[in-house]
Amino acid sequence: MTDSGERTTMTRRTVIGGAAALAAAGFQAVPAYAGGGSSGKTVRLTVMGTTDLHGNVFNWDYFKNAEYDDSAHNDIGLAKISTLVSAVRDRIAADRHAPRPLLLDAGDTIQGTPLAYYFAKIEPITGGHIHPMAAAMNRIGYDAAALGNHEFNYGLDILRKFQRQLRFPLLGANAQDWTTGLPVFPPYTLKRVHVPGEKPITVGILGLTNPGIAIWDKANVENKLKFGGIVELAKIWAPRVRKAGADVVIASVHSGMDLSSSYGDALPYPENASVLMAETVPGIDAVLVGHAHLEIPERLVTNKTSGEQVVLSEPLKWGMRLSLFDLDLQKVRGQWKVVGRHSQVLNANTVDADPHVVDVLQKDHDKVVEYVNSKIGTCTEAMSAATAPWEDTAALDFVNFIQADAVSKALAGTPQASLPVLAIAAPFNRAAAIPAGDVSIRDVAGLYIFDNTLLGVTMTGAQIKEYLEFSALYFKQVTGTGPFPSSDVTNAPTPTAPNGTPDYNYDIMGGLSKPLTYKIDIAKAAGTRITDLAYDGTPVAADQQFVVAVNNYRQSGGGNFPHVKTAPVVYNRQVEIRQLMIDYVTATGTVDPTTFHTTDWSLTSNGSPITVTP
Repeated sequence: MTDSGERTTMTRRTVIGGAAALAAAGFQAVPAYAGGGSSGKTVRLTVMGTTDLHGNVFNWDYFKNAEYDDSAHNDIGLAKISTLVSAVRDRIAADRHAPRPLLLDAGDTIQGTPLAYYFAKIEPITGGHIHPMAAAMNRIGYDAAALGNHEFNYGLDILRKFQRQLRFPLLGANAQDWTTGLPVFPPYTLKRVHVPGEKPITVGILGLTNPGIAIWDKANVENKLKFGGIVELAKIWAPRVRKAGADVVIASVHSGMDLSSSYGDALPYPENASVLMAETVPGIDAVLVGHAHLEIPERLVTNKTSGEQVVLSEPLKWGMRLSLFDLDLQKVRGQWKVVGRHSQVLNANTVDADPHVVDVLQKDHDKVVEYVNSKIGTCTEAMSAATAPWEDTAALDFVNFIQADAVSKALAGTPQASLPVLAIAAPFNRAAAIPAGDVSIRDVAGLYIFDNTLLGVTMTGAQIKEYLEFSALYFKQVTGTGPFPSSDVTNAPTPTAPNGTPDYNYDIMGGLSKPLTYKIDIAKAAGTRITDLAYDGTPVAADQQFVVAVNNYRQSGGGNFPHVKTAPVVYNRQVEIRQLMIDYVTATGTVDPTTFHTTDWSLTSNGSPITVTP
């Protein structure tokens, strides 16, 4: 139930289904290949794909208690995807000579929303309840899915239960037994697709997940599972899929397109390697790409060994898009061969939610809405982020405390355990506030409106100083002590932010067990503003070592802050910061700002305190 006691329904921005749905979603008909196979007849196999669903069934923002919306007016969730899938199936079924389409997913399915969290932690599916994502995907009729890295967040018991609840295989060729190296999930599956008047097409679906699981979920997989490289394992399994009889091989891969790794050289295998795999592993015809949360309708690459083209597509995230692969096949010496390939994406914000999926999961959804709006603790005094950009607030100190505490506890027993721990937080949402008295999950989540995960990196005192100087570019240069309206002080334009530096690219830094103190003198020129930088009352030395808790956006280069992207990573379990905050309030029952809030930084003008008004 909602706060008003009404059943939550999603009705925004809709059109009818069928052909109109496909047209509105951006479907473009592509001519079939007309070249000369030995039979001359072209058969088109359509393969649909989703990825990074992250627990989204409904077009609903549980933290805002409202329908989901963003600046691009995307819609989310499997209920909308189901309508698109049905429209594609209906279109193809109208052609009695066309084989039935397949539907795949590329992972990160069971984590990311309160709906997913509830049935992992509050009412775990190990107790018998079917996971909402399993129920929805079974209802829609998926043919196979690959493991994502976030599948491992809640431990192997939850993952195995989810796997057993699925009516289709969960694939992971490079998820291997720690000792034997043998795959512990099916590496691939074969689907025989009927072609009227012809021999069936055998489609091999190869699943590969992200090697970064070994770092991100070390606590859940160490001494149990290991994760080989995507390219390395594809080289082993793609030929085996062909040998097993596959006419077509489609790889569903939880790895971004272009070569990169958020974990640097901590592992011998890259995090994002889908294009590299397509270029270097012969025998793969198409790749459904996941993990990077990007919209890439079509990318064509040429395999360097076979000379054949490979088509890749990534359908954004959360059910916002549906990838559509069209593979044209002809018989060559009696065997089906892919002779043409295209892909595109369909937009889910143009269609109604499938009422059948809604009906299956409405009770689960309403239960979670009630949970998210329920009391999880109390706060001894109100905390507001309204003034966080220009003064030290308990609200931002709370975020930094949660981050630093989690990293500090995780470093116990490591070489970095003795280093002082700092944390950075940005004033994402000036409207955020935690009230005095009863606190709900939504109240806590408002302080952290992004789905960032937590990392810990090591930095020197000199690097900390440069980082804070860069952050201080956020302030306009003024003289005098004010009072200044905040608009005269904050959101300074820069060459990379000519319309003003956004709040989320201004970082506040604080210490965990001891205070990190500093002043920002905004009368001074950019690059010379940080004064009196000290840790526990002692000036910070240039070579002093710190561990800094940061979010994945910042660590991956978001905002282009210095040093953090190349800093050695000492903690990365891909735990959402927002969920850490919720877990803390739930576990302790009370938020007391006096236990973590002190005034450690301030704005000055030529050394004198200044006054800023909203």
